[in-house]
Amino acid sequence: MCGIAGLFLKNRALEPELGTHLAAMLGVLTDRGPDSAGFAIYGAGTPGHLKFTLRGPAGYDFPALAATLGATCTVHDDHAILTLAETAEPALRAALAARPELAIVASGARMELYKGVGLPGDVSKRFGLATMSGSHAIGHTRMATESAVTTQGAHPFSTGPDQCLVHNGSLSNHNDVRRQLQREHMVFETQNDTEVAAGYLSWKLRNGAKLDEALTSALGALDGFYTFVVGTESGFGVLRDPVACKPAVMAETEDYVAFGSEYRALVDLPGISKAHLFEPEPAKVYFWERAA
Repeated sequence: MCGIAGLFLKNRALEPELGTHLAAMLGVLTDRGPDSAGFAIYGAGTPGHLKFTLRGPAGYDFPALAATLGATCTVHDDHAILTLAETAEPALRAALAARPELAIVASGARMELYKGVGLPGDVSKRFGLATMSGSHAIGHTRMATESAVTTQGAHPFSTGPDQCLVHNGSLSNHNDVRRQLQREHMVFETQNDTEVAAGYLSWKLRNGAKLDEALTSALGALDGFYTFVVGTESGFGVLRDPVACKPAVMAETEDYVAFGSEYRALVDLPGISKAHLFEPEPAKVYFWERAA
């Protein structure tokens, strides 16, 4: 099962509504994935600065940690966003090495990433998704089939700066690909096959491929049935396997591009009655982006 929702805004005037729309889309997909949920939001960035999404124990004093690093801090339940100068990244990683109770969920110039166990609507409320703004976002509702129901195992998975991936389906050769990538110094934190797919794309991008090239290469490297939705700093991409047995529908208007595992996730979007609706073709890379 599992459900995917994605929204890429062409019209900047809609950016304050991004979180509200994504929260509604995830809520509709609850019965596709009631175990856990997560989402990545691409909001405003600050030149020369990075955002780190951290996760810690309930009630952890994130502001105190931020103060030692000269960072700003916004707390969302057991997650926090620390924004700090790029030059302060080594100091942050050194501080985290002495605090094993904290984990880096994601990092980048613009991306914030939140995930947790529970119904999608509850997870959205915990982190205040409906209040968040930005240019694009990707969300996922999970029905665990191949690994435990944990926050760590929830989607999206981020294995590179400003990059994340969500997945509906199953990979048959993920253990083999994982071993190959580990020899290339990629590090994985879970046994989830989706993290392997994210890591494969990060590895290709790290070695100079563009996103469309990395996704095209994935068609030969990753075996199984899947729908991938990938977020980057400037947009998002979609790829279905050559059989395309997992459901997917998209809508495009002058104002946005939207993705849903089912059409019902899109029906409340503005202007949906006039949207161009289509099912992404098998083994075809789709990508939308815009200038900063």
